[in-house]
Amino acid sequence: MKGFEWAGKCFSRAGEVSASLVESLAGEEDARREGPPWLRISLVVVTAYLLLTLLLGWFWSTEPEPFDVEVNALAQVDHVVGGTTSTAALIGVIDTLLTKRGGYLSNDIAPPGIWLDNLPNWEYGVMIQVRDFSKAMREAFSRSQSQSTEDTDLALAESRFNFDHNSWMVPASESEYREGVEYLKSYLIRLADEDEYNAQFYARADNLRYWLGTLETRLGSLSQRLSASVGQRRINIDLAGDSAGRQSTGTPGEVEVKTPWLEIDDVFYEARGSTWAIIQLLKGIEVDFDQVLQKKNARASLQQIIRELEATQESVYSPVILNGSGFGFLANHSLVMASYISRANAALINMRELLEQG
Repeated sequence: MKGFEWAGKCFSRAGEVSASLVESLAGEEDARREGPPWLRISLVVVTAYLLLTLLLGWFWSTEPEPFDVEVNALAQVDHVVGGTTSTAALIGVIDTLLTKRGGYLSNDIAPPGIWLDNLPNWEYGVMIQVRDFSKAMREAFSRSQSQSTEDTDLALAESRFNFDHNSWMVPASESEYREGVEYLKSYLIRLADEDEYNAQFYARADNLRYWLGTLETRLGSLSQRLSASVGQRRINIDLAGDSAGRQSTGTPGEVEVKTPWLEIDDVFYEARGSTWAIIQLLKGIEVDFDQVLQKKNARASLQQIIRELEATQESVYSPVILNGSGFGFLANHSLVMASYISRANAALINMRELLEQG
């Protein structure tokens, strides 16, 4: 019996050793699969960082709300005179551009700003209108005649707003735009000061028609670019109406126009930014050109333009900008936007004709 007991103990010891060896090998295999601790920690940190930046990018992608131009003007000057509401509206547009969620994103070189696409195009649309309006202020609104001297602050402001919108350092776009705002504020303070005579805002019909002419070409271009989302064959009408007209090089009688698929949302959000800024500026014009609009019976036309443009700011519930055909199964957001802009542009043309009449 003792021999059998000794053999059983040997087999039992061998089983324990085997089990211990198997556990050891299994632990080593798990360790090899999991990798070193620093690698696991790095993966957790990177994953957390990507998740945080994605959430932050989603938070930054909200477009800013419009503001009340009259309240905005009273917040910047003690009392309102002719031109202060429009000038303050321009300042408010730029301040909103620079201080909205995430700040100015067009020149970001780090996540999440560099990943975002819609808001930078929205910002570019706003800047186009800022440049056009500041040019109109320098060349028309602040000058009594074509031979009069331009306002120094407005000239300096316009040059700052025409700086590259993608520059991220030496100097950054934001710093140039903030300098432009300071020059506008200097003009605004002098404009509201009754003891100052070297800053004026001339609310005349011809001055307003100057800016509206620029606005008409901008809206017409946006409407055409948005309509090209589905592709069109267009007749060449470049020289229509002038039999003696000539152009530099020959062009086909028909051209195929289609926006590349990856640029459809870019054009859409540029249009959203442009129309957002135009609404604020037109509301400022409505206050400062009150007597001109009343005399020309053009107030209703201006209000209709604003109403059509406000429809372009409705919430977009689709996560992507759809590009369905005109009468297809899916929607086409670009064509809807083009429809509102075209109607606003038609009303704008009628308003310019009213301002031209005596």
